[in-house]
Amino acid sequence: MSLFFSFFFFFFIIPQLSFAQQQLLSFNISHSPWLPSQNKTLISPNTNFTAGFFPIPNSQNLFTFSVWFTKVPKTSNPVIWNASISPLNLSTSLVITSKGELLLNGEPLRNSHTSSNSTQLFLSNIGNLSFGTWSSFHNPTNTILPNQVITGIELYSLDGKFKFNNSQSLVLNSSNVQYYSTPSQLISMDDEGKMNMAGNSFLTSDYGDNRFRKLVLDDDGDLRIYSFYPDQQNKWFMVWKGIWEMCLIKGKCGPNAICMPRDDSDASTYCVCPSGFSPNNGGPENGCTRKIQLSRNTDFVRLDYVNYTSSIMNQINAGNFTICQSNCRTDSTCLGFGFKYDGSGYCVLLQGPQLQYGYWSPGTETAMFLKVDQSESEASNFIGMSEVLQTTCPVKISLPLPPKDSNTTTRNIVIICVLFAAEFISAVAFFWSFLKRYIKYRDMATTLGLELLPAGGPKRFTYTELKAATNDFSNLIGRGGFGDVYKGELPDHRVVAVKCLKNVAGGDAEFWAEVTIIARMHHLNLVRLWGFCAEKGQRILVYEYIPGGSLDKYLFKLRPLKGSSSGDSDSNTEQKPVMDWNVRYRIGLGVARAIAYLHEECLEWVLHCDIKPENILIGDDFCPKISDFGLAKLRKKEDMVTMSRRRGTPGYMAPEWITADPITSKADVYSFGMVLLELVSGVRNFEIQESEVRSEEWYFPGWAFDKMFREMKVEDILDGQIRDVYDSRAHFEMVNRMVKTAMWCLQDRPELRPTMGKVAKMLEGTVEISEPKKPTVFFLGEE
Repeated sequence: MSLFFSFFFFFFIIPQLSFAQQQLLSFNISHSPWLPSQNKTLISPNTNFTAGFFPIPNSQNLFTFSVWFTKVPKTSNPVIWNASISPLNLSTSLVITSKGELLLNGEPLRNSHTSSNSTQLFLSNIGNLSFGTWSSFHNPTNTILPNQVITGIELYSLDGKFKFNNSQSLVLNSSNVQYYSTPSQLISMDDEGKMNMAGNSFLTSDYGDNRFRKLVLDDDGDLRIYSFYPDQQNKWFMVWKGIWEMCLIKGKCGPNAICMPRDDSDASTYCVCPSGFSPNNGGPENGCTRKIQLSRNTDFVRLDYVNYTSSIMNQINAGNFTICQSNCRTDSTCLGFGFKYDGSGYCVLLQGPQLQYGYWSPGTETAMFLKVDQSESEASNFIGMSEVLQTTCPVKISLPLPPKDSNTTTRNIVIICVLFAAEFISAVAFFWSFLKRYIKYRDMATTLGLELLPAGGPKRFTYTELKAATNDFSNLIGRGGFGDVYKGELPDHRVVAVKCLKNVAGGDAEFWAEVTIIARMHHLNLVRLWGFCAEKGQRILVYEYIPGGSLDKYLFKLRPLKGSSSGDSDSNTEQKPVMDWNVRYRIGLGVARAIAYLHEECLEWVLHCDIKPENILIGDDFCPKISDFGLAKLRKKEDMVTMSRRRGTPGYMAPEWITADPITSKADVYSFGMVLLELVSGVRNFEIQESEVRSEEWYFPGWAFDKMFREMKVEDILDGQIRDVYDSRAHFEMVNRMVKTAMWCLQDRPELRPTMGKVAKMLEGTVEISEPKKPTVFFLGEE
């Protein structure tokens, strides 16, 4: 029996113990050497991080000595630091020598060339692997962790192609060419997702959540922040990235090639060759070569929305396009030129043996002209708005000359008889033919009128194009007072919001003129107008698509606006993230600056007439963008009269809409004040709060004034969703400035309200805000 027990112990129990994982809180000389086959790991005291030999996926006998997140599955890329790029085999060992050296496979660990007189290797609670004065935080690979100091270190992508240099700029490592830079040097990232910078900071989209985070320089050259969501398929989700247009990253394509984005939702790109060029071996990713070499006789091909950033760019001041073109034509080293049609005389000559770092972007300001041989017959494969304007009316219209006078009596008699006979016999048919001819010539004249559109204005789409882009207007994302809004995708893969206007006054010429004015309004906090359609009675505007939706979806817990059937914006009911006080303050300030721009900085004064949360869209990094500006002038007179009869948006209309007072820019100031107050409270202005006043006499601004300035109970007016995180020391000054500004905007008389320019300065804190009077105008309900 004893012999059987001994046999069982040595052959069954001991092998099982050898495969059990051994977790160490420190690695010292007594544990040396450390082999991959020992199944040994070094773990942080809080068990969040693990160091050791990490198996390479799809390989049984290859490893890397790494640090990784313990609670992140191996299938979700948990590794955050590697000791070496080259893989290690089973014979590799980590050794601490008697001289205090840490050797991996016989070589010192990265940048640990000298003895540190240390005997232990530690892994801290924040993921820092340290051995004496050496630490992994001072020698990172491609990842930065929260609480890790970024200043003074360099990051490299795993393939070594890209580098994050000087804690501020991204460069192509092979040529040291910079393609992105942060506003100031990055310092560190905290556990809540706040990135600290020199004199500034910014927040990630999931700021405040307690989860694993990492800042990574990916192999595609972009800098991203990831958050790990264990409750959502155990995956990393991107919450911030430095570059949104991936083609701006240099090195995507070879010489002379042009980088193209695949679509708005995917970060992948592809390369194409411009007209007159053919791809090299391996495709355009390795570059393009001219089909016909340049001779003395050259020509130029226009590439719309294309830009090259070659190593040699010579900017000159050219009085007009012809001078700019002539300079490039006479310069044998010039391969093309860019020209701005804004009257500034901006002209840049692209010189060198070949063009580098070409990319396509809708934000390109210059028109690019590529030099080709005169015998090159291939048409441009990048056609923009100028080509559309030139091909809209390819047929010239001319009226025939009247026939020469004839003295032949017989011919005159025949003509008179035929005319009288046709008039009496087919009067109805002749009249119908006349109407058809009139309509035909009117349409031709309308088409010719397109030549009067200014260069660089909004693109004119056909109704057929917009019908195809919106899948026959099937994806309705909004419905408002000016018309319905549909989501669509253009042939160049741009996602757009298509607004079909209703009750528009004036003819085509007046509509084109107003649309051109709206398209010239460029501001960070205004939705960009890309084009329009005026065809067969249709009046359609094409805007950039803002995926974040409208402000009301973030504030009011998906409660619909009173008096609106389906809301004025995106109908998606997905729960939006809760905005903190800093984000709300930035939204209020951004909206104020945009309205001030419309009132005071545009060449033509613009009154919005419908400021409300549904017309404020939320873009990237919670950047607010106002929509439906400039559309009030397109309304028919009878609609404007109807709107003055209190059929607008209740709760946001100024008192002068129902009085005899004239409508001025102060009406928008009143509406903004109501929106600003809703940003603080998080409730609709017509939702009655706890008060001793009768419901028919209750007025939202007056209630907020009493709570803030008489009862001194600021917490009672704060949004319940973030009331718990309100800190009077950190947030009172901000909230107090927002409420005081709102009270001045909500005064009953227009002359008492400040201008929007002063409102913006009041929010910025550059203007002292005096104590406001209590607003006395009662709520304007529906009839």
